[in-house]
Amino acid sequence: MRKLFVVVIFFLAYDCFAQQATGKVVSFVLKSKVLQNTGGENPNRKVSVYLPPDYDQAGKRFPVIYYLHGFMGTDSIYSNMKMILDAGISKRKIRSFILVQADHYTLFEGSFYTNSSLTGNWADFNSKELVDYIDKNFKTIANRESRGIAGHSMGGYGAIKLGMLYPEVFSVVYALSPGLLAFVKEFGPNSDSYRELARIKSVEELKKTYYPKVLVAVARAWSPNPNKPPFYCDVPFTYEGDKMIINQSVLDKWHENMPVHMVTAYADNLRKLKAIKMDWGRNDAPRFPVQIGMLSQQLENLGIDHYAEEYIGNHGNKIWTLDGRVLNDLLPFFDDHLSFK
Repeated sequence: MRKLFVVVIFFLAYDCFAQQATGKVVSFVLKSKVLQNTGGENPNRKVSVYLPPDYDQAGKRFPVIYYLHGFMGTDSIYSNMKMILDAGISKRKIRSFILVQADHYTLFEGSFYTNSSLTGNWADFNSKELVDYIDKNFKTIANRESRGIAGHSMGGYGAIKLGMLYPEVFSVVYALSPGLLAFVKEFGPNSDSYRELARIKSVEELKKTYYPKVLVAVARAWSPNPNKPPFYCDVPFTYEGDKMIINQSVLDKWHENMPVHMVTAYADNLRKLKAIKMDWGRNDAPRFPVQIGMLSQQLENLGIDHYAEEYIGNHGNKIWTLDGRVLNDLLPFFDDHLSFK
């Protein structure tokens, strides 16, 4: 009986210690070669890395989740993010892992994770240069089976796109409310967004807006034009008075970067992925349920296995919270599909 009592006390103490153990966040600046550009963007990017509580354990290596932030975001792993990552491990939602978040904040507040002749090769930065650096400098399991990519909003778009373009690098994709998948609602041609942008003539005026600013950030990534100040880009829909003009060559470039239109060309790459999931809040902005539904239907039509799930929430209230998607859905999804060996 005494022996049993000692064993019980030991396991209670061990469980208490496990729940109290926390990871740590380290940050550094990566001087990028692939982000050299003519568009005025800083090629030196800050990167933050979450290391699990047992990171220093001898001989142990870890899978990596690359997390892509949304529009206006940076590399910062905020205190609630670290709390959720710690909780994911302590509550055994996921085994120990490394999470990497790089700064994709640009002059117009978002790179859209795209290679651009104006702003730099952001897709290559996150999927090649950064991955190579992390594998060389941290205790990773350096293969695609142990490497996943995820993100929210602009980052969700990036996760789908980079997973589609680099299946030899990533094997698992999770996109939280991915944006700019197609021309719909607030970014559709019949919205007020392009009309509003057509009236703006200066950077200072643009930065006071939201939708027009997003359009310029997208255009600098997808359809840059170094001969067209002050924004140095083209957009697919412009105006002459009240008449909308469709710029077909620019529209084609945007379609080449929108996942709903990309999936047919990249279907074979998508089939190489081990697992794909997208989710969205029922009460999110109108464009999200529509465009994600369009992408899910395209994937289904092509026979590409994936998960698509609506939950009760808006664009941000159920993400990095104790009742949110990262802790209860995203992390378990990676635990199920990444290799921890």
